[in-house]
Amino acid sequence: MRIKNANSQLDRLSQTKSMVLIDPGEANKQISRHRRNHSQHYVTDNTILKDILVTQNKEGILNKAKITDKGKKLRKNWSTSYVVLSDRKLDFYKDAKELTPNVKSGSKSDSIDLYGAEIEWTTEKSSRKNVFQITTVSGNEILLQSDTDITIQEWFQAIRNTIDSLGKGQLFPPLSINVWKSSSAEMLHHGAELKGKKNEQRKSLVFKLNYSASDTSDRNRVKTRLKKFISRRPSLKTLQEKGLIKDQVFGCSLETLCRRENTTVPHFVTTFVEAVEKRGLDAGGLYRVSGNLSTIQKLRFVVNQEEKLNLDDSQWEDIHVVTGALKMFFRELPEPLFPHSFFEQFVEAIKIQDSKLQVKAMRDLVKQLPPYNHDTMKVLFKHLRKIVVNASTNLMSTQSLGIVFGPTLLRPDNDPRNMAVYMVYQNQIVDLMLMEFDAIFC
Repeated sequence: MRIKNANSQLDRLSQTKSMVLIDPGEANKQISRHRRNHSQHYVTDNTILKDILVTQNKEGILNKAKITDKGKKLRKNWSTSYVVLSDRKLDFYKDAKELTPNVKSGSKSDSIDLYGAEIEWTTEKSSRKNVFQITTVSGNEILLQSDTDITIQEWFQAIRNTIDSLGKGQLFPPLSINVWKSSSAEMLHHGAELKGKKNEQRKSLVFKLNYSASDTSDRNRVKTRLKKFISRRPSLKTLQEKGLIKDQVFGCSLETLCRRENTTVPHFVTTFVEAVEKRGLDAGGLYRVSGNLSTIQKLRFVVNQEEKLNLDDSQWEDIHVVTGALKMFFRELPEPLFPHSFFEQFVEAIKIQDSKLQVKAMRDLVKQLPPYNHDTMKVLFKHLRKIVVNASTNLMSTQSLGIVFGPTLLRPDNDPRNMAVYMVYQNQIVDLMLMEFDAIFC
């Protein structure tokens, strides 16, 4: 018979990549190993093994973009990183080779602390699909993305579980070690630091009391001047009449924009659709290939400022810049082209198995849309149909356009927890409306 070693379980745990967390509600029994000084070295009893919680690490390849560093906005640059999730951190490496023992510690590209962090799905920070954002307590914002739905869902759940396990609002962050070591000298040093901080706070309070007593009159004068300035400031309507503030095109609601222009289809949409059909129906990857972002932003600025726009100008010669601006317009609508109130109805219609009933349900829903949504949608899908006709040269089929425009034109009003499921329906709805355009918009 083989006799099991009492420490075999502890040995096995120490050889894995797992982290060992002690149940904070269980008091560990401590055994002194020094007779003269009982306040220095302690070890935990093996009885804690029955209450430990083992959480496996996770690692793999994700696309990463850091958009904020300690509150400072950064330019969004996507890069592929080898991500390692540990007990309370996310480490980012250029590739898996940097995890080998021979690689220096300075090779790590980035690392974030998950204690107190927040995680959420986002469709506004990037045009890519399957993107979620992590915001740390230090003011860092990281975007993580993967084209594989299952992979990104697993990462989101694993990181959220780690954040939840760390807890929020605690005085001190939880420790991941299972052995506490303390000494009398360390406790005295910590007490001295606390005493010094209390003295500084007391001095600061005395200074503030003396200062506030002499500064009351100054503050009252400042408040009076601010009230007079606010009461005299011009209204928004006055500034718009004088031309100091102009109405925007990007980010404006579809109804407001159409009413302002006295039309049911924004001039921006018709102008850009005509430009694409005139110059680039045979361009490869139309609407799928991204144009230069800085040039697209420049074009957006010109449109918002109502400056004279000539899309035949050489600076807009890249057709992907024009298509990128058109996609951005629909992506930044406060309410998508398919209104939020119709989202669930379109999803239910696409689930119908009978093709004739499916098309009929789509046609009935389209007829119920507000005139601005209906007419703009008809112009856009008629334009996309012309792209499909040239699919042999531009390589853009109805399925490809469904993938590109599905999440842009349809999205639920609340946080998409079932994002992967919704994405399938979004693509199928656009695909069907392109194939059955004549029957739906008759």
